[in-house]
Amino acid sequence: MSLLIKNGRIITASDDMVADIRVDGETITAIGRNLPTDGARVIDAEGLLVFPGGIDPHVHLDMPFMGTFSSDSYETGTRAALHGGTTTVIDFILQKQGSSLKSALEEWQSRATGTAVGDYSFHMAVTDFNEETKKEISHFVENEGITSFKTFMAYKGALMIDDRQMVGLMEEVKRCGGLVTVHATNGDMIDYLVAKHRAEGKLAPLYHYLSQPEVTEAEASERFASMSRYTGCPGYIVHLTCEGALNAIREAAKCNQHVFVETCIQYLLLDASLYEKDFEGAKWVMSPPLREKKDQETLWAGINQGLVNVVATDHCPFKWEQKLMGKEDFSKIPNGHPAIEHRFELLFSEGVQQGRITLNKFVEVASTNAAKIFGMFPRKGTIGIGSDADIVLLDPDEEHTISADRHNMNVDYSAYEGWKLKGKVKTVILRGQVAVDNGTCSVQKGYGQFIKRNKVTDHI
Repeated sequence: MSLLIKNGRIITASDDMVADIRVDGETITAIGRNLPTDGARVIDAEGLLVFPGGIDPHVHLDMPFMGTFSSDSYETGTRAALHGGTTTVIDFILQKQGSSLKSALEEWQSRATGTAVGDYSFHMAVTDFNEETKKEISHFVENEGITSFKTFMAYKGALMIDDRQMVGLMEEVKRCGGLVTVHATNGDMIDYLVAKHRAEGKLAPLYHYLSQPEVTEAEASERFASMSRYTGCPGYIVHLTCEGALNAIREAAKCNQHVFVETCIQYLLLDASLYEKDFEGAKWVMSPPLREKKDQETLWAGINQGLVNVVATDHCPFKWEQKLMGKEDFSKIPNGHPAIEHRFELLFSEGVQQGRITLNKFVEVASTNAAKIFGMFPRKGTIGIGSDADIVLLDPDEEHTISADRHNMNVDYSAYEGWKLKGKVKTVILRGQVAVDNGTCSVQKGYGQFIKRNKVTDHI
């Protein structure tokens, strides 16, 4: 099948031009003015912005957590992502302590293979680094195309590794050509504050926020950056939320070190006042929690300063009945919120349309930087000859309102209910197929492919 996208305004991380795009099979084969039709299906993009497909490198689909599972499967989650302009996601495999990385991969493959609608890849979360685990790292980088390894500095007894394990993992991952990502919060301090608030009978969602003050994230971010600098292993902090943590990265830059930073759309737009809504605040219980207005200003500035490289979601949805597990105790509320469908449009509306970021910067943080950092560029993350034909056509002038009544995520509320947006995704093309057009998804369960990724050092 061939497509010809005509007269659109093409925006990449570096370009801004009106041109046609020719697609043959799954890839882009020509970009230019007045390209001939030659039997291709023509899509008129006049008046529309043409972007590379969005990449969300931080999602949790069908993930076991606190005795339940996140409510979006690979089918529903990747379909919802496509509706919102995100064509590729990277999910997290969670190693069980005492088990191998291979067994964890097989468990996640059983959920994703043949069910994903959009393209996907995996990070491997290492929760039990030992001599046997160490032997598996090179296999994942060389053979499985999984080149990023997630660590947790919190959730002791379940996911957390200590600094000794962190340094050992970093040394091995560096040797193999990978990258270490981190959930950077001080788990011991958080556990102390959770226990303190519970003992005092302070059990509302507000105390989830108060149990994770800014210092817990700032300290852990500085510690991770120091270990990354010592080992020489490329580092990436997921879901960074606050001024203190970003200042730790500024300090690392003074030592000629660059730690990659991801924030999430919620930390740019929502703040901790939502936790004051009694138990309704459970909708926004996530870790790290929402922060203050001053932190939003810092993160937007960090994007423009090149300190914040990626805007993701940490999409980890739970239905309201699941959130009610913590009605009597904030520490039992499943952590996470739904955003996979709205990240792209929210970032465009609140970033570009409000003058906070340029169109090129929008593409950088919504797609291109993630592709480069995680070894998918130039196959993903750009509009170029030979790249996958992952293309989004967006009407910059169409206004619409977010509502759970209309979204495609498998969750019965929206974290952005009533949010008015300017800029609407109209058509989404995934590997040459029109996947979504005017709100209708036409690709089926199983169309999504697993994307093997290159060694991270090839792109840094």
